[in-house]
Amino acid sequence: MKKVLLIALFLIPGSFLMAQGQEGNYVEVMRSVLSTEKKAAIADVMTFTKEENDAFWPLYNELQQKLYDINTTRYNLIMEFAESFEKMSDEKASSIMKSYMDQELKEMKTRKSYYPKFEKIIGSKKALRYFQAENKIRVMVDFELASNIPLFEE
Repeated sequence: MKKVLLIALFLIPGSFLMAQGQEGNYVEVMRSVLSTEKKAAIADVMTFTKEENDAFWPLYNELQQKLYDINTTRYNLIMEFAESFEKMSDEKASSIMKSYMDQELKEMKTRKSYYPKFEKIIGSKKALRYFQAENKIRVMVDFELASNIPLFEE
């Protein structure tokens, strides 16, 4: 199970909690690297005028911080799932699932609230392209994460 948790830590950019000790430092370094790589990938697929560029990146950073906060819950749920995996009660299963759905909804609402902001500064087509790129990255991370977390068995 620890392997699953370590894989999850590497696969969820922006979703780690600061752990304690050396492991926490390593996680934060990996998180920073992944965040930088994601930003570079977004920069590669987007083309901006100087004005758009100057407005885009601060808003991007703001959204990423909000997603970081939301994805901290995701990380906590993975940890809670792993800790309860062998002794999962009905109550714990229900609690984890409800929290997961709440987190998913909060993430979607956040993305939805930011689309008009991006649309205003970079236009509809570029905002669509940006959110499409974000979605592709998120889907790849989710796929890797799902393939490395075991399916719960009763």
